[in-house]
Amino acid sequence: MPELNEETVIKAIHRMRSLGTDTQRWEVKESVQELPKKLQETISAFSNMRGGTIILGLSEKNSFKPADGFNANKIYAQMQTIGDAMTPIVRMEVEKVRFEGRMLVVAQVPEMPKRMKPCYISKRGMYDGAFIRSGDGDRHLTAYEIDRLSESQHQPQFDIEPVEAASIDDLDSGTIEGITKRARELFPRVFGKLSKETILIQLGVLTRINDRLCPTIAGLLAAGTFPQRYFPRLEIVFSVYPGTDKVEAATGQLRYLNSKEIIGSIPEMLLETLALVQQRMNTGAVIEGGLRKDIPDYPLEAVREAVANALQHRDYSPEGRGSQVQINMYADRLEIINPGGLYGSTTVESLGKDGISSTRNEYLSRLLTYTPFESGFVVENKGTGFMVIEAALAKSLMPPPTVKDTITYFILKFSKRRRTSDEMLGNIWENVDNAILNALSDHSSLSVKDITKMSGLSRSTIGNHVRKLVADKKLEPIEPKGSPKQRYRLCV
Repeated sequence: MPELNEETVIKAIHRMRSLGTDTQRWEVKESVQELPKKLQETISAFSNMRGGTIILGLSEKNSFKPADGFNANKIYAQMQTIGDAMTPIVRMEVEKVRFEGRMLVVAQVPEMPKRMKPCYISKRGMYDGAFIRSGDGDRHLTAYEIDRLSESQHQPQFDIEPVEAASIDDLDSGTIEGITKRARELFPRVFGKLSKETILIQLGVLTRINDRLCPTIAGLLAAGTFPQRYFPRLEIVFSVYPGTDKVEAATGQLRYLNSKEIIGSIPEMLLETLALVQQRMNTGAVIEGGLRKDIPDYPLEAVREAVANALQHRDYSPEGRGSQVQINMYADRLEIINPGGLYGSTTVESLGKDGISSTRNEYLSRLLTYTPFESGFVVENKGTGFMVIEAALAKSLMPPPTVKDTITYFILKFSKRRRTSDEMLGNIWENVDNAILNALSDHSSLSVKDITKMSGLSRSTIGNHVRKLVADKKLEPIEPKGSPKQRYRLCV
């Protein structure tokens, strides 16, 4: 938060005057003789976000001029104790500041430590008295938001809840063998002499309910043949949009080229997602040492890590199980969105800094380190996932990802690779297949005639390449076979 001093306050007032309103981090109240009834709501809201500053004795409706009759000494005294009405108690820095010849009272509300949120008005209780800042006002925290904030006060264990309707038959035997084998290899003294069943219980894959073994949520997600039988929305939805927004500006209608549900265990969803991203993104090229080097729009190593992190760290509480992980590919970026914001002591600022992170789903996170995936395992669980993403992007000469963290969701955005000089100069048609895919990434569909005109190549050459791409399932026709109006689009 900015230092509370006269210069900072005056600068903020002038900014609010020019905007005609107070802001996300600054709140203005007249408070001529008494503190406003809703002031406690603002204190709660600032405490539950990143803090904020309250200016008392200023009239928003009168162009942010000092309020007539404002009793600075009385209001200053009342502000000394108002924080005691909150749970936890809020300790504010309160000062008197002179502005345009009048005295104002200014209070700086600190952000409440994450482990102590939510901050609420004591007499109203947690679910009625907790607020958050929204624009230039305050709104009630929803019950879901309150529960997510409260998680930081204890370790959630939603990932090891038993799925009583499921049985061991819902688990893939090959994955189970791989998990137990890995556990014995890593910790032979602990797991070397234990039975497979005991290992799976201790790792949180199975649990015993009424003398019957059944999978946990973590077990189904890591090794289940079809977890969505019991949790239909614990899936990925992969969507491709032709522009930079979901809604088309001209019509106001939601428009996407393709959308696909991805189901199965976490390893299976991860594998299919990577295949779809690779299929739908473009690949450019640079010449290094006389050799051609392909450069994808998004490094698959970074995408793999981001999607694995989303599935590993998402919210698996009963309220969160109705939301999917979303992967949205736009013309200019790739977004990965998972339910539930950052957990515990992890913050946006600490991501990728020290390799230390807090884990919402500690059993699932550990289990995924034993779960086979391609030639390795799903995750390393060493707190280095964000570092891997940044390194992969840097290696591809791309900017770091951008992050948005809220109580209810977390978004990771990758900016699309900039075109290489060869592409900008029009030399992309030296690789015709990639050039056709590149062209279609900027258009919802194209005909052979359109592509021929763009490339300067013969119609027969383009026709041959289009047919090959259709056979390879990278393009698909959108008109009936043999139609003179035939056009093609990218496959999902």
